[in-house]
Amino acid sequence: MNTPMRHKGLVNAQRLLVVDDDVGLADCIQCLLRTNGYGSEVRHQVADGLKLLREEEFDLVITDLRLPDSTGLDLIRTVKDEAIDVPVILMTSFSSMESAIQALRLGAVDYMMKPFDNEDLLHAIQRALTERQLRRENRVLKRNLKKVYGTREIVGKSPGMREVFKLIERVAVSDAQVLIQGESGTGKELVARAVHQASHRADGPFVAVNCGAIPADLMESELFGHVRGAYTGATENSEGLIREAIGGTLLFDEISEMPFNLQVKLLRVLQEREVRPVGSSRSYPVDVRFLAATNKDLQALIASGDFREDLYFRLNVITLTVPPLCARGEDIELLAERFIEHYSRAMGKQIHGISDSLRTFLTTYEWPGNVRELQNLIERAVILADGDVLDMHHIGKVGGMAPEGGHRSREVRSYTEADLLDQMLSVEEYICAFLQRHQDRYSETELAQMLGMGRKALWARRRKWGLRRGERAMGGSVGAHKLSDRERH
Repeated sequence: MNTPMRHKGLVNAQRLLVVDDDVGLADCIQCLLRTNGYGSEVRHQVADGLKLLREEEFDLVITDLRLPDSTGLDLIRTVKDEAIDVPVILMTSFSSMESAIQALRLGAVDYMMKPFDNEDLLHAIQRALTERQLRRENRVLKRNLKKVYGTREIVGKSPGMREVFKLIERVAVSDAQVLIQGESGTGKELVARAVHQASHRADGPFVAVNCGAIPADLMESELFGHVRGAYTGATENSEGLIREAIGGTLLFDEISEMPFNLQVKLLRVLQEREVRPVGSSRSYPVDVRFLAATNKDLQALIASGDFREDLYFRLNVITLTVPPLCARGEDIELLAERFIEHYSRAMGKQIHGISDSLRTFLTTYEWPGNVRELQNLIERAVILADGDVLDMHHIGKVGGMAPEGGHRSREVRSYTEADLLDQMLSVEEYICAFLQRHQDRYSETELAQMLGMGRKALWARRRKWGLRRGERAMGGSVGAHKLSDRERH
């Protein structure tokens, strides 16, 4: 190797592990790494290197082929078998070219022929680390795509939404924490995404964590990560959602649902800008912008002792309030048109508008479920539509909504037995179609909330229709799931 030099590439706090029994060469590589801003550890045997990989997290391993107790190929094989998320570069001599090819087949990202130039090694390291970062961002992207539900843009021209847009522009230029408040279904996550997209972090990942959807006993591991063996079932290292958001933005959705004992740990992350995985003795720096969203009164929770006041003040640097849909009259028809366009295209239908009576209903209904309720209503109306214009009878078929007049009404209407049966069948058809489209995107609790039923009732319908995660109902078409003669009576 040549004299250590400073490379013009990435300068960072990433950690590399060097496994080589040649003490002089290992020391030279470690010196080169430190000169170029990388943290590093050195081990001289495969067993010691693997022990360290199981206990701590590294961004890259550089290993020699021939080692006293084993080979670099065995290290690569074990990393793959144990699903340790770390790329490996193999160092080998020209006479071992065949082993280098075998290493690539086993999963090594690159190999270096001894003797090698410093510049070549640094370029190989930078390529491997860049590819690792891209894979991590790709995982985040795939997870976000699975959560996509309808159109993702914020739509609105009402005074309340114009004010929201102005605040988004103002807060996006800084890295200050933002607390987004609003009723359930108003689109708080979309506002958070807009803040991210308008910021200098737009090219980084956006990670949304639903604090109410993660079991309390798993939340610490999900957020902070863990090391292999930290608890029963921890068979591999996990970097956690906070570190997945490095370079980007992380949203704590429904922050009020975070367990009290974890709130102090989150406060430490916000203050120190570093995170310690469960079972690890080492903390990792995190360059992340944190946002939080809630539909509850956090100050009331503070008064009742369910939320930490110091965490509230740390999160609430800037408050952004999303208005309920009932206060956004000018936006309702605009939103409805956007949802109709989206679901018509998704279902291969040609629906071009809504009737006057439906328009009156949409603009006068109270919308207690806000934008999410409007979106679900339009989706099921499109499912049941039998023409190119949505009308009131498409709403009436699914029940739960006032068929006339707009406002919810307690007026008792007269229905024949056939009318009631027709509505029952349509509701069941809608629920089945809804599950077919969305069951792999949301948790059982979220699906039950969207459909307005209990989890037991949801489970019973899954069982009746043969629906499981990742599967379609037996028979394929929604119409095939009519109630049996026994269920009719």
